[in-house]
Amino acid sequence: MDKLNIEKQSKTASSVTRTIRISGKAFDKISELAEEHELSFNAVVNQIIEFGLKHLVEKK
Repeated sequence: MDKLNIEKQSKTASSVTRTIRISGKAFDKISELAEEHELSFNAVVNQIIEFGLKHLVEKK
């Protein structure tokens, strides 16, 4: 399986504001990644979501 590669990306013009709940452990890891790659927390979350959706195995 491909691995997630956190990259600097340009901001997208369209976005939706939505509140979600995540575990403290996930929050800490995402915060670490954001700091390490000099990105916003939201940018990392969006990359993780896009990666997950791209590699999703859908039920038939």
